[in-house]
Amino acid sequence: MKDLFGNALLDYQNGHYTEDIITSTSISDDDALPLPYLFRDFKDMPKLEQQALKLAKGSILDVGCGAGSHSLFLQEKGFQINAIDISKGAIEVAKQRGVLNAEVKNILDETETFDTVLLLMNGTGIFQELTQVSKYLTHLKSLLNPNGQILMDSSDIKYMYEDEDGGYWMDTNASYYGELDYFLSYKDEKETPMKWLYLDFNTLKLACETVGLQCELVMEGEHFDYLARLS
Repeated sequence: MKDLFGNALLDYQNGHYTEDIITSTSISDDDALPLPYLFRDFKDMPKLEQQALKLAKGSILDVGCGAGSHSLFLQEKGFQINAIDISKGAIEVAKQRGVLNAEVKNILDETETFDTVLLLMNGTGIFQELTQVSKYLTHLKSLLNPNGQILMDSSDIKYMYEDEDGGYWMDTNASYYGELDYFLSYKDEKETPMKWLYLDFNTLKLACETVGLQCELVMEGEHFDYLARLS
């Protein structure tokens, strides 16, 4: 990984903002990811994220913290926050912005336990593929204190396969429709492609049941997205 995402965050943080990140997937064209959006305040966050932050309690792990916007909001509310991300640049930015406990770490390497684990901005993305969901959920479960919770959002992207007649053109022989190849570029440089998973709620709920987690639908968004609470 070249960490172009981290480089972009560092540019914005340090006053060198000239262009946005460009993303695309195996089923969608180029789309701009505006850097200012990654530095947003609570009032500018989607309602799903706002609700997740309102439900957060106790000691909190912010997984894939990015520039640290969620962590900063909760830290200012007096919560004990640990922020982790695999992007070295993102963690540097989070620290510069004032996140007290931020480190470069893969979620699978986390061993501490928490009252709340946050996975926001399509939190299921880090699972990468459907076959890995149980492994990640089992590990996340091991990070929970008694009465702990995991707050996670995702989207059912079935709508992206809908044709003009209201039918779906998914290949039934292919892998799960939410498994995508994700591409990112910044300043004409391409990042190493990665796997990214969007998980519909029913599939997530079923996967949770198989590893002994309860899964409840907290809230649905305006565009096939949802917030789930796992306990």
